[in-house]
Amino acid sequence: MTPHPGQAKWLTNSNRRQNLLVTGNRWGKSFVCAVKILHHAIYRVRKLSFDRGKYRIVTASITQDQADIVFNQVVRLARESKLLEPLILSLTRTPYPRLLFSNGAVIEARSTQNRGEYLLGNDYDLFIFDEVAFETDPDYVVEEVIQMRLADREGKLDLVSTPNGRNWFYLRAREIMDSGRPGYFQSGDTRENCYISSEAIRERMDNFSERRVQQNIMGQFVDCGGEIIRGEYVDRALVTCPNDSPTTQSGCARISGWDLARKKTATVGITVEVVDGLARVVQLERMRRFDWNVVIEKIKRRQEEFPGQLIVDATGLGDVVVEQLAAYNPTPVIFTETTKAELLTNVELFHARGLIRYERWELPDGPGRLWSLEDELRRAKWDNNNDCDALMALALALWPLRRRPTTHISPRVGKV
Repeated sequence: MTPHPGQAKWLTNSNRRQNLLVTGNRWGKSFVCAVKILHHAIYRVRKLSFDRGKYRIVTASITQDQADIVFNQVVRLARESKLLEPLILSLTRTPYPRLLFSNGAVIEARSTQNRGEYLLGNDYDLFIFDEVAFETDPDYVVEEVIQMRLADREGKLDLVSTPNGRNWFYLRAREIMDSGRPGYFQSGDTRENCYISSEAIRERMDNFSERRVQQNIMGQFVDCGGEIIRGEYVDRALVTCPNDSPTTQSGCARISGWDLARKKTATVGITVEVVDGLARVVQLERMRRFDWNVVIEKIKRRQEEFPGQLIVDATGLGDVVVEQLAAYNPTPVIFTETTKAELLTNVELFHARGLIRYERWELPDGPGRLWSLEDELRRAKWDNNNDCDALMALALALWPLRRRPTTHISPRVGKV
């Protein structure tokens, strides 16, 4: 087989402990993954100190059907080769696809569903995670499950996918590109693949929107569409965020916004510090399943630490909390479709105008989970934001800073 230049580059350079490949559609990810799997299976690529027992490779994805795509490519290439076909000892399809070579190399296809439940208890020398950008809980699956499957033998992990907005996959790519995490990164444009119809690609590009061309052809990370806050705005708010402590200057104003939990959501309190019109998040607290008395005490403690205006979600039982905080003169806000839209629009406006800053707030979120403010802000969409508690807390904190009309016209009253 003769790979196209992009594939040859990947096969040559993707030899780090962690390798990340993001490409447009039809670039040939599945094919190049199959080639790499076969190469590692035949040569058993690993340190000699670990060269004992079986050599295990797995191609995994969000569904078993997706994982089978790469596996079936491996089987096809092996059976079509006069050199490789005699090395096949067995091929089984149940309970999951498994190919065994006479040198002890084993190739499997598994699903990452149920947070990687079906991978637990195994160990691997090479793990290829296909379409990782579409995994619903990638941080836990990759860090808590997959990485530990590779620990025994210093195995390699390939994260391969077409882009899906600026999600966890994008953040991991940025870490590798910025040398914040060791690894190899490569992107690929569909037009690199000389084995597909260039005419069909040109036709797609003529009919695609600019965003779809960038994502589906050029393999670039772009917003999916419908985000409340554009990715570039989040980048700007993060990159320029100072790391110093809250200021003590007299011209500083502080506002705390609290979004109170419903049955399955979290209570989040965000305090912003405002200097010359620029708001910066200086404190953030996120709680799940806390008693209301505990929540009230935490709000009081925050007001003692950061005196200033207090804005509280008064929807449902929130009015009870507001009553308990009467000494701090809270401003209650009841969420309706109209008020929620206005709150979110104001948050978007602050980002668009570059008037908001925050750090990469990350907090534990249950066993093996990590919650990130950045992740929540990036994934929040106009049609899907009911679990974005930190976003609403930030919206409440910024609400008093909204621009109000400078001209007020009194209503005219007439009698008939």
